[in-house]
Amino acid sequence: MHGEKNSKIMLTFNHRPIYLDHQATTPLDPRVLAAMAPYWTEQFGNAASGHAYGWAAAAAIELARHQIATAIGAQPAEIIFTSGATEANNLILKGIAESQWPHGRRHIVTAATEHSSILAPCKYLEQLGFEVTYLGVDDQGLIRLADLAAALRSDTILVSIMAAHNEIGVLQPLPEIAQICQARHIPFHSDAAQALGKIDLNVQRDQIDALSLTAHKIYGPKGIGALYLRRGLRCVPQQLGGGQEQNHRSGTLATPLIVGWGQAAQLASQDRRPYIDLLTGLRDRLWQQLQSIPGVILNGSFTQRLPDNLHLSFPQTDSASLLREIWPLVALSSGSACSSGQPSHVMAALGRNPAWASLRFSLGRSTTTDEIDRIATATIAAVKSLQS
Repeated sequence: MHGEKNSKIMLTFNHRPIYLDHQATTPLDPRVLAAMAPYWTEQFGNAASGHAYGWAAAAAIELARHQIATAIGAQPAEIIFTSGATEANNLILKGIAESQWPHGRRHIVTAATEHSSILAPCKYLEQLGFEVTYLGVDDQGLIRLADLAAALRSDTILVSIMAAHNEIGVLQPLPEIAQICQARHIPFHSDAAQALGKIDLNVQRDQIDALSLTAHKIYGPKGIGALYLRRGLRCVPQQLGGGQEQNHRSGTLATPLIVGWGQAAQLASQDRRPYIDLLTGLRDRLWQQLQSIPGVILNGSFTQRLPDNLHLSFPQTDSASLLREIWPLVALSSGSACSSGQPSHVMAALGRNPAWASLRFSLGRSTTTDEIDRIATATIAAVKSLQS
């Protein structure tokens, strides 16, 4: 029975629907796979071992650390490898909180629309006696800088605001946020899992103190990410053991994944400009066609938006029915892949009716004009059919 089910899944997948869920994950770039290949087999050493095999692994890891640091304007020593952005978010929030606990400073500021890997640790810290201010957003999905400034207190230990939203794709004003925080000597962290390779990120220029990153959003391997931590910022480790990663995160380093991560970061920086132009054009083409749907609503700012994201709501239509109509043609989602089917807290923050269907179209390097036109035609037909 189990084998029969798997064969049916594979048979369905063999139809190869158009993939428009690149914010959930991206396919591995062949150049990244080629860079990783030797470290699964002949270059299999543990980077902590004091011999030739270990030294080779350590050298490969340091090259990747340099590649990632260069991509965001950081120093290599400021890059801490993690299993992904979720772990990086937990490390910075819990680590900063634990470092400030003895001093009685227990206030954090974030946004109500943050990723669950920010909101869940914040809820956990509230149970321990910390206080969290959740900033609301305007009708464009952006925080109000005046609200941020008003929320800061003498006991605020961290501000955490996402760079590029994983659901509605809006871009928060990082330099302006950082300037407000710096004036009060409060560290500023940003979850940039969706931002790398899509916007110009530079932690030194933009005065960002900590940044969470992941590889699988930029055509790298799953299961590897990083936390940029500005030198001198104290963050108590949450994973204890052998003291790897400058005592910030213990555990044997996954050399093949790290090598792929470094290669993906370098390629994302090199290829960013041409792909931004391509994706922006395709996204705008899709939006132009879908505006023919009665009552369609664009969620989030159109100008302050990722080039690969279009997030729409369709009144008088529910998400489950709409997805069933278009799934044979296109693979996409109604929102974050991390939401476990729960109603979107982001749509609630924007004041959207939870009964309305919402779709996140997230484009990728391989998306074509023909695919955009076919998806637009199918979506228009499906929504109008359901609305009638």
